[in-house]
Amino acid sequence: MEKNISVGLLGLGTVGSGVVQIVEGHQEELAHKLGCGVTIKSILVCDIEKDRNVQVNPVTLTTNPEAVLADPEIDIIIEVMGGIDEAREHILRAFEAKKHVVTANKDLMALHGPELQYAAKQNGCDLFYEASVAGGIPIIGGIVDGLASDRIEKVMGIVNGTTNYILTKMDDEGVAYEDALNEAQELGFAEADPTGDVGGLDAARKMAILARLAFSTSVDLADVEVDGIEGLALEDLQFGRQLGLKMKLIGFADFQDKQVEVSVQPTFLPENHPLAAVKDEYNAVYVNGKAVGETMFYGPGAGSLPTATAVMSDVTAVIKNMLLGVTGQQVVTPRYDKVLKSPEQRFGQYYFRIHVQDRSGTFTEISSLFNELDISFERILQDPIKNDKENGLAEVIVVTHQTTLKKINQALEKLAKVDVVEEVKSYFRIEGGYDQ
Repeated sequence: MEKNISVGLLGLGTVGSGVVQIVEGHQEELAHKLGCGVTIKSILVCDIEKDRNVQVNPVTLTTNPEAVLADPEIDIIIEVMGGIDEAREHILRAFEAKKHVVTANKDLMALHGPELQYAAKQNGCDLFYEASVAGGIPIIGGIVDGLASDRIEKVMGIVNGTTNYILTKMDDEGVAYEDALNEAQELGFAEADPTGDVGGLDAARKMAILARLAFSTSVDLADVEVDGIEGLALEDLQFGRQLGLKMKLIGFADFQDKQVEVSVQPTFLPENHPLAAVKDEYNAVYVNGKAVGETMFYGPGAGSLPTATAVMSDVTAVIKNMLLGVTGQQVVTPRYDKVLKSPEQRFGQYYFRIHVQDRSGTFTEISSLFNELDISFERILQDPIKNDKENGLAEVIVVTHQTTLKKINQALEKLAKVDVVEEVKSYFRIEGGYDQ
């Protein structure tokens, strides 16, 4: 193939600008690897006159989607416009026109991925979406191709840079949550409305995509249990440090006996766990395969050029498939029916921070409660609460051994009814083999 491959770009924001920079600056590399160049023929934008961070030929800009989607000279559509409904319609229209699609849209793929994959296959087209999860980290390719022969049992990781930056500031510098969030916004690591990030929804969408691919089962976004970091207390991070633990917002997906669980929640990790060392806005995904064992993918989880690199990796994959005549051959049918684990099938260790009456017999009563549920303790810390002599309260930190989520929920119900317990201030899962 000697002629250039023409692509159409939907969106010219942060990622779209990065795509333009890579296409224009890496023509020699692309030609060497593919035997042809890549040309951006048309770019869909909302405002042609808008000032942008990247120089483009004004002739390529259009506000008419059909100028891109119906152009017979365009072979590949790159969707980086964001949003859900409009992006979905454009991608379906591209498939009808027999155009291949590369997207960075995690929201779209989490909600409509199976539908779009089916439409792509029906039209003999490729659909790639590496950039939809963890920016420049090749995690989707790693799972789909690199570990294709293995049986993946667990995927867990830090897949949101905003929350990881906030938690790093809180843990390393003792900065309160609100102050750390404000700093992240000032530096551009957090949106003006950070709800999707700090509430865990952004990470949940990515984990739905990864679980679907890793376990070949139809995981939906609604199947992901989500808890964010809003209002996370510095006290918990400080107690975690005493226990040799680090707090991270962890996306967790596990597949055992053809049953799946997927969650996103603040989680304590042993300080020697590889994910515990991931700081600031960086992402990392930890994959455990039956044959390969433990592997970890690490790198920038967002940003113009890192994400655009993932987009262009997919573009080169599409072009290689075009050269080989094997487009539209992706497997889209799940191998396993979806069976979600019940609370009694979900195991883990847990951290509790409990405010109790500081009097004789209190701890015996709490211990008895846990013993009734067959929950044993790994570690215990107990201190009077500073500046609370008037109420006579103490703070008890309990780390359990492995137990089930069902028993943890039962313990929470019982603790709420015990007179000596003032309040369960917090509780978090501990993952990664904590043993002190």
